[in-house]
Parts: sequence; C-alpha cells; structure tokens
Amino acid sequence: MSAQSFGPYSPIRKAGDTYYVSGQVGVDPETKTASGDVSEQTRQVLENMRAVLQTESLSMNDVVKCGIFVTDIGDFAKVNAVYETFFEAPRPARSTVCVNELPRVAGDTPILVEIDAVAYKG
Repeated sequence: MSAQSFGPYSPIRKAGDTYYVSGQVGVDPETKTASGDVSEQTRQVLENMRAVLQTESLSMNDVVKCGIFVTDIGDFAKVNAVYETFFEAPRPARSTVCVNELPRVAGDTPILVEIDAVAYKG
C-alpha cells in the first residue's frame, strides 16, 4: 500500500531520525468504507498506521508517541483493548482527547477514533 491522505498533507514526514505520522482513521483503503464499531475502526486505524510506517521501513515498535482522538470517552476501554494488541512493551507515550466530531471521510459513517504518531529510527 502506498501512503495516501484525505487532504493536502503528507501521511508521513521525516525530520532527522524522527518520523511524524498524520492522524489515521478507520477507513479501509481499498473499499473507502468504515465500520460503525469503534473497536473495528481502531483496528483499521492501527493497520493503516502500520502500512504508513512500512513505507519508510518502520514498524509499530518504532513508535514512541501517539495521540488518540475519540468522539465518545465512553469508548476509551474499547480503544485501549485494541490498541494494546498492536504495541509491545514498552508502549509509546500517549495522550487521549475526547473531541466533538472527526471529519467524515467515509460517506455517512461517523469516524469515531483517529490516532497520530511519532516514530524514531536512529
């Protein structure tokens, strides 16, 4: 998969040995659709992040920081349950923020979670 974006930004940028991954959403890159389930969206978000990282020969183990945006803080445990399966210890530093809404990039299906990342490859 080549890294693609939904707008005028780069999916990943390198600055020295640090890589900045733009926020990934739970849209399947082939079908351009998203599940209405937050766990499924989170899984797809992290699969998309893995694919973007691979374009620069990086892995999830290279991620040192994540920012998570959810539209319902009640989904925090569900997002965590999926998130922890994608990262080995020591897991990235992280922040989580509840937002009112995320961009609708999958038709009428609301985007429930977005995750961005910083990776380091020294």
